[in-house]
Amino acid sequence: MNERERAHIRRAAWAAGIITLAALPATAQHPPRMPEPKTATVFGEPIRYYEAGSGPNVILLHGLGSDSSSWAENIGPLSEKFHVVALDQIGFGESAKPFLDYKIETFVEFLAGFMDELKIPKATLAGNSLGGWIAADFAARFPERVDRLVLVDAAGLTPEGPPRATPVELSMDSPSAARRILELVFYNKQLISDEVVRTVFEKHLKNNDGFTVQRVLANAFSGRQYEDRKVDSIKALTLVVWGREDALIPLSAGERYAKAIAGAKLVVLEECGHVPQLEKAAEFNKDLLDFLSAP
Repeated sequence: MNERERAHIRRAAWAAGIITLAALPATAQHPPRMPEPKTATVFGEPIRYYEAGSGPNVILLHGLGSDSSSWAENIGPLSEKFHVVALDQIGFGESAKPFLDYKIETFVEFLAGFMDELKIPKATLAGNSLGGWIAADFAARFPERVDRLVLVDAAGLTPEGPPRATPVELSMDSPSAARRILELVFYNKQLISDEVVRTVFEKHLKNNDGFTVQRVLANAFSGRQYEDRKVDSIKALTLVVWGREDALIPLSAGERYAKAIAGAKLVVLEECGHVPQLEKAAEFNKDLLDFLSAP
């Protein structure tokens, strides 16, 4: 893959918030144990989720093509002080995958319904990539339901540079495509072994979320869903966490989020790519717990 192709994927991925893995490569063989799965019914559709701990509510939102296991490194530490819920969002993971024209509004309203079903009136929302886009939109639309907001290499702002058509390269339609995407997601390329590539690709096939991914990508490039005109209305106390070497959504996007949201704090993790909660889990957990525990 030449640099022109890489740049094309980076720009497209920035717009879409792509992340297509569900476990940290370093722990792919022995991932942290998840809590027992549970199911909630939202608008008549089953939504798979995991919860642990007690205290203030924290809801974790995964990225595109991923599922709740992308937070496997974080649920345990967070649950020592908080009631943590990680869900497979509609269209992903083990949740229902109805044939919808998946938009940000779709995910936001399903999240509101999910919170209603679990009787969670208010929560901190932490979202990575597409999940961050959803969290930001939810915070702007339902400010009374958001305690604090954590945006982790979040998509959702208009990408810099000229618009592009949706690239087929972002579809994980082969092991080779999975490798290319993983190479963009992680700064530490030593994490990407043949076994990890196979595990991630097989997980993608098992989740059967290709239709959802394609619809999200198509709608992301419509240009009608970006948060640029909404983000400065967010009033929740906000932490923006970014991997300095994120090759998908550059640090400049994190700086724009932090500047637009009044009082937001930006934390940059060194030698880290698009998924700090996986690649730099210990540092990420400390920063997140410090933020959530602060008065």
